[in-house]
Amino acid sequence: MNVLGLGDNVVDKYVYKSMMYPGGNAVNFSVYAKQLGAQAAYLGIFGTDEEGRHVHRVLNELGVDTSRCRSAEGENGCSLIELIDGDRVMVGWNKGGVQQEHPLVFDASDYSYMKQFQWIHTSIYSGIESQLPELRTLGVPLSFDCSDEWDDNYLKRVCPQVDLCLLSCGAMEEDAVREKLAFVASAYGCTGVLGTMGSRGALLYYNGAFYLQKPHFVQPVDTLGAGDSFFTAFVLALLTEGEWNKAPEASVRKALDAGAAFAAKTCLVEGAFGYGRPY
Repeated sequence: MNVLGLGDNVVDKYVYKSMMYPGGNAVNFSVYAKQLGAQAAYLGIFGTDEEGRHVHRVLNELGVDTSRCRSAEGENGCSLIELIDGDRVMVGWNKGGVQQEHPLVFDASDYSYMKQFQWIHTSIYSGIESQLPELRTLGVPLSFDCSDEWDDNYLKRVCPQVDLCLLSCGAMEEDAVREKLAFVASAYGCTGVLGTMGSRGALLYYNGAFYLQKPHFVQPVDTLGAGDSFFTAFVLALLTEGEWNKAPEASVRKALDAGAAFAAKTCLVEGAFGYGRPY
């Protein structure tokens, strides 16, 4: 199995203890896939600062292929996290750093490279919305994480171009989540729409049916990356069952439970997947 994380990378700076950890939706997907035994690559852009070098070093150490990555002079993507009333809260970020001034633009050789993969995952923080139609033509299943920054206009723009859409729905009532997922799937043609609901678990709308997955409860060390790890394990489990978009109910439920189990393990690690260093 060979998968690609495409787009964003950051360092998550825990301001209250002066530690930084590598992360970002696309990077997390690649790292978690590697941890789960898949071949994994990452294609993104690194800043030339120590933050960018740290993320790049860690990916190489973990065996994630970064051979198609770019670098640009300036700051790497960075988010700032504080401890407020016992909870880790993001209090700022630099909007992707060098990715703002040097957005990813793919050429024919990049698209040829991408065709080798069985899955590509990207996100709202990757800045490649305009290139989704071309990615769609590659014939590789494509997932897109809209985080919690989506609105209906954004979904209308993005979702017709992807196979599986992720929405963070932590503040929504479950009935409202069900309504939104079903609408996105029917209106925009996504095979699956996954809504994560924090400690309430996740709700999947897949091929016309709803699936509710409760979390595997642990005493968390850090919940950063829980949603990304849940999704990665879910997708890889579906892929191993055969045609991911035609999986029977039993396979879907098995894959969701695999996601919950892996997310619980992620919550026992500082940062998205460890590898912190002082800054």
